[in-house]
Amino acid sequence: MLVQRVLDADDGDTSWTVLDERYAVLEPVDFFLAHLTRIERSPTTVRSYAFDLRDYFTFLHSRQIDWTAVVLEDLGRFVAWLRLTPDARRGTVTTLPTVAPYCSAGTINRKLSAIGSFYRFHARHGVKCDDLLSAMKPGGAASTEWRPFLAHLGGSRKSRTIKLPAQRRLPRTLTPEHVGAVIAACDHLRDQLLFTILSGTGMRVGEVLGLRHEDIDPAGSLIRVRARRNSNYARVKSGQREIPVSAALIRLYTDYLVYEYQDLDCDYVFVNLWSGPHGQAWKYWNVTDLIGRIRSQTGITFTAHMFRHTYATELLQRRVPAEVVQKLLGHASVTTTIGTYAHLQISDVRTALEVAGWLEPTTPRPPADS
Repeated sequence: MLVQRVLDADDGDTSWTVLDERYAVLEPVDFFLAHLTRIERSPTTVRSYAFDLRDYFTFLHSRQIDWTAVVLEDLGRFVAWLRLTPDARRGTVTTLPTVAPYCSAGTINRKLSAIGSFYRFHARHGVKCDDLLSAMKPGGAASTEWRPFLAHLGGSRKSRTIKLPAQRRLPRTLTPEHVGAVIAACDHLRDQLLFTILSGTGMRVGEVLGLRHEDIDPAGSLIRVRARRNSNYARVKSGQREIPVSAALIRLYTDYLVYEYQDLDCDYVFVNLWSGPHGQAWKYWNVTDLIGRIRSQTGITFTAHMFRHTYATELLQRRVPAEVVQKLLGHASVTTTIGTYAHLQISDVRTALEVAGWLEPTTPRPPADS
């Protein structure tokens, strides 16, 4: 089965669908993915759902199971199937017990969440899944409520019926030296500005690519993140917000306009200037290509999103209140901020205990002003 990118004939929006072995559209999946696109879910999110459901329907097809007749045991077999390598799934090889699982627990849980959303969508649209929805589970030790097992998949705050224990992955960050080396390796002011904004604002790459000149306020030293329809498909995921920036960033933006952008008549900040259609807004692949070149040149392994992690982690280490970091990142809840970036190095833990007076300072502190 194949995942295929599609364009809406009316407004040109990007979506995704899944094709079977005869290149026919899987209508239940297509109906669901089209709905996600209509309610303006991110194309990246829709694409991820498409791949998750492709794997699910590939498994069902290999077992000749109708998607409306799935039972709990089938989902358990699907989880075991995901652990196998592609060759082992096709039955061409046998996987040894010592071989590491092909899909991590986190990946499998994400796929189960996508499947839960898929079934809830179709249940709301009258699809009969009697055998599936009749598998019931107690709501709790002292509860008389009985719930369909798929009610726990994807979105419920209660534990799911099927969920693998996944090791929590801490956000990867960059050192100040690495950030400086990446920026210094850039040949153009445009590229320096891109990484300076990523590291100095914590913005997502899609938010940066969607920037217009009107979003940068030199007088107020602000960058405004605005949700709008962009020709390069860049999207704002975290909501509209304003981010204070340094004077150095504003000066770099001004130099970029004077020496490289010059009299180009375009709304977008990041555009093609030396290759490709002149003045065309940069797309995600342009940033990926730039990062690949800088990684080869510097030997530093990094992604665009690591700048966001670095920005948030450094702010929290500098004792910036979590609710301020939440506002800067655009998180809907401070709980998200704390849960994602509450990791501390052991040096941070020791410093906090020293400040609280629990431990003696390892280095002498200057006397307090009288």
